[in-house]
Amino acid sequence: MVQVHFLPENCTVSCEAGDLIYDVATAAGIFIPTGCLMGSCHACEVELAGGERVCSCITPVGSGPLIAVYLLTDPTW
Repeated sequence: MVQVHFLPENCTVSCEAGDLIYDVATAAGIFIPTGCLMGSCHACEVELAGGERVCSCITPVGSGPLIAVYLLTDPTW
């Protein structure tokens, strides 16, 4: 099991390594805007600890005891 900590919501949930970040957030009741659900539109982009930006709809949760995910805000969504 992996702990995923969503910021700024300050919500930590458990999931399996390999689960998609978007699916984990949705199951936890956290809204991430989406467009295509294929990683093309980048509407679901989040930032991982360390600064890497990824599309949450196609990016699996990595292995590790705790993964931090920073939700980005866009006033147009």
